[in-house]
Amino acid sequence: MGVSGTMEYLSDLISSTQKHKRRKQMQTVELKIKMDCDGCEMKVKNALSSMSGVKSVDINRKQSKVTVTGYVEASKVVKKAKSTGKAVEIWPYVPYNLVLHPYAAKTYDKKAPPGFVRNVEITSTATSNMARHEDNQYTTMFSDDNPNACSIM
Repeated sequence: MGVSGTMEYLSDLISSTQKHKRRKQMQTVELKIKMDCDGCEMKVKNALSSMSGVKSVDINRKQSKVTVTGYVEASKVVKKAKSTGKAVEIWPYVPYNLVLHPYAAKTYDKKAPPGFVRNVEITSTATSNMARHEDNQYTTMFSDDNPNACSIM
């Protein structure tokens, strides 16, 4: 076993009796920060890169999107980004194909990047109204009163 093996064994024993801090999970935080120039971009990038646990900071100035990847908490990233003096919010957009009704009220946003819409939860009343409308379409489709009904009938 040798001296180095013995020392390693003893250090493992000592460290197993001490309490370990729970390590944060690797996550990606996306923010919407309006940046006008290279100076604004560098200010935000330097502020977020200086946080402990941050692995990478990617900035897309055209979309006003900042992506922070690392062992960080979203609330702390937002707080650090706000310290730069910029207006900061969690990235509010999702791809339009993930939303049930992408062009519904409050979901469609003209400021959204191409292919994205706001991530808005649809209330149950709006969903039930849509369901009633869809049910109505199916019941009238095969009606005798409808001259364009299915020709099989």
